[in-house]
Amino acid sequence: MPAWLRKTLVAAITVCTFGFVAPPASLLAAKEPPPDDASSSDWQHSSARSAAEAVLLTREQFIEGTMEKAVAQSYEKFGRKIAPVIEDEFHAVILPRIEEVIAELAERCPEEELRYLAVSENPSGGQGERIFHLYRMDTGEDLVRFHVRREHPPQDGYWFQFHYHIYDDGFQDHHELGKIYWSKNTPPNWRT
Repeated sequence: MPAWLRKTLVAAITVCTFGFVAPPASLLAAKEPPPDDASSSDWQHSSARSAAEAVLLTREQFIEGTMEKAVAQSYEKFGRKIAPVIEDEFHAVILPRIEEVIAELAERCPEEELRYLAVSENPSGGQGERIFHLYRMDTGEDLVRFHVRREHPPQDGYWFQFHYHIYDDGFQDHHELGKIYWSKNTPPNWRT
């Protein structure tokens, strides 16, 4: 990728997210030899440094910013076919539970470490379960994984079962957030 495009993307991500999200490491890593121009090199290093040293967040700011990203990733997952059908129930039942889980994580994490927590992008499509994960940017370690799966109990139609997994139990247990009924008909794939 040309250096000017990489720099533009790093700056845009940093500015657009108010420093809440660091640009992907692939954008920060130089894949081409650094230019001889010292000012260009200084700019690249200061952008990477400012992204990594994001401003300290209060717990309330962390929760609010994380919830905005959670909603965006959820709607990307649902796609234009599923979202309009389940959005009211999702906002009324599932989102408040997601916020509780995020708030619990924020309470357990020292406030100065909240800047290292981020929401993953690219929810799974097709019939995959992943909506988004909360992870540490500095280590890449997942902390909480938010998923949704389809259930089809006999004679009962289709349901979307929202749940999460946590690092405390090795992501083994399903911690239920709630269910939303679809219909007797097979739901479309995610992200369609």
